Amino acid sequence: MVEMRRPIPVAEAVRLVMEHAAPLGTEMVDLEQAYGRVLAEPIIAKHDVPPFDRSPYDGFAIRSLDSEGASGENRVPFSVIGEIGAGYVGDKPIGEKEAYRIMTGAQIPENADAVVMLEQTVETDGGFTLRKPFEAGENISYKGEDAREGELLIEAGSLIHPGTVALLATFGYAEVKVAKRPVAGILSTGTELLDVADELEPGKIRNSNGPMIRAQLKRMGIDYKSYGMAVDDLDACTSIVEKAIAETDLLITTGGVSVGDYDYLPAIYERLGAKVLFNKVAMRPGSVTTVAVLGNKYLFGLSGNPSACFTGFELFTRPAILAMMGGTAPYMPRMTAKLGEDFTKPNPFTRFIRATWTFTEGRIEAVPAGFNKSNAVSSIARGNCLIVLPSGTRGYAEGDEVDILLVGSEQGISEWTL
Repeated sequence: MVEMRRPIPVAEAVRLVMEHAAPLGTEMVDLEQAYGRVLAEPIIAKHDVPPFDRSPYDGFAIRSLDSEGASGENRVPFSVIGEIGAGYVGDKPIGEKEAYRIMTGAQIPENADAVVMLEQTVETDGGFTLRKPFEAGENISYKGEDAREGELLIEAGSLIHPGTVALLATFGYAEVKVAKRPVAGILSTGTELLDVADELEPGKIRNSNGPMIRAQLKRMGIDYKSYGMAVDDLDACTSIVEKAIAETDLLITTGGVSVGDYDYLPAIYERLGAKVLFNKVAMRPGSVTTVAVLGNKYLFGLSGNPSACFTGFELFTRPAILAMMGGTAPYMPRMTAKLGEDFTKPNPFTRFIRATWTFTEGRIEAVPAGFNKSNAVSSIARGNCLIVLPSGTRGYAEGDEVDILLVGSEQGISEWTL
């Protein structure tokens, strides 16, 4: 008998998945290995930045009061008493109508309160002249203007990107406390599958989902164990799944979650005693996406159709992994865009269309990336976003406003907003 499944809304499915995310603890890593990890402690400024008043330009450090009255008709002369390079300090205070030649980043000398850029001067023997007055503080980067000692700069749970690495280095974090990363298992199911290197045979297709999931995990910096391809045999599949669950923190399977006679994942979940969170989502593609939990471990049953598999990973697996790592912004960023062409197909379920967004003629525009059925592969390669068309809509026309989710973005958002 064919099982009747009740589809649940996408937002409900996301909520159920995220409720079961169990943190894996923390560890210390060298700064060089911190990129792509999730901070397990906040970044606190250990000192002021800049740590001293400094020059933002190459030029001359002066006393502003000495420039009073300067104009094109009344150029004010200064004598240069020394030079201060970055990393050095002036050896004496400056006096009336005196200046130091100063380089970008160098500490402002005693008594100076303004910096004159080189292009604002005319060189003379032993000095220069000015044609405009300067105010106190002009062209000076003040101590602590970027960050004050003790200031909270980055919250725990933030993904470490290159800018974060720069901040950590600034404050001497040679080692960084980060969340542990899970190890994922990958299993592709289906007797119809061939290895990538195999020649095509009648009724067979090459396994594209396995390599794709591995690449999606690599993009996140997540280690994985591959359990290859399993034929449609209940006992054999169960044995592999048991082994994978014992060795990993989550298992991602592709295929085997439909309602056909050879789709065994629901039966395997039952054998293992796993709790099924849902087995149908009101979405296209990927309505048969199934997620279960066994203890504190996830079993992600993604569709065998490539586009549905890709979308299911981005919507459910990726944010769950980030949540397991303590990430506080696990969801794909969202923008609004103008639809670049008609999409007349009705949407009884929420539809996620592989698409490409561009900034065209002063507006963000999103265009479907080509063939968009659930078994499509080419549109995954071309797309950089997912157009979201809510359930209950009857088609869209070119120029209509739509929501898009950005695929592959380094930075996420903290709330599911669709």
